[in-house]
Amino acid sequence: MADSDPAPSCSPLMDGTALAVARGTLRLFFRHDMSGMLEVPLPNGRRADIMAIDAAGQLTIVEIKCSRGDLLGDGKWPDYFDYCDRFYWAVPSGFDLRPFDSEALWPERTGLIVADQYDAELVRPAPVEPLAAARRKAQTLRFARRAARRLTALADPDHVAEIGWNA
Repeated sequence: MADSDPAPSCSPLMDGTALAVARGTLRLFFRHDMSGMLEVPLPNGRRADIMAIDAAGQLTIVEIKCSRGDLLGDGKWPDYFDYCDRFYWAVPSGFDLRPFDSEALWPERTGLIVADQYDAELVRPAPVEPLAAARRKAQTLRFARRAARRLTALADPDHVAEIGWNA
């Protein structure tokens, strides 16, 4: 599905179910010494629902799916692989997990998380496909600067609103 095509949105900042999945996923990551952010723009114009970094500097991207139609109608997710070491799908509790075993969703390259607003379960670990050193450095710097801008926005929201909190 092209970017301009209307598709059911599942943005963590816009949808209650997606936000609950994001919250549970971030709690799971926190227990595994990973720190994450929601809605992270990537250099290729895509936006990761969650991006997290671990103590070793490995980057993880999570694509949240709230419905079967959202999952099967989204063709942009392979574009995330160039910006992470691991890729996960995250879905709400009760989601039919059978499609994630389909070759169309690359089960050999993707992990799977089931989450609610309180916690998450790692159903299938994601394999690590290390980024090239130069890409890792660039992505880590983008991640750190974006996190710092978001924290600055908490202290000075009026100024950050002028320049854009997600710039």
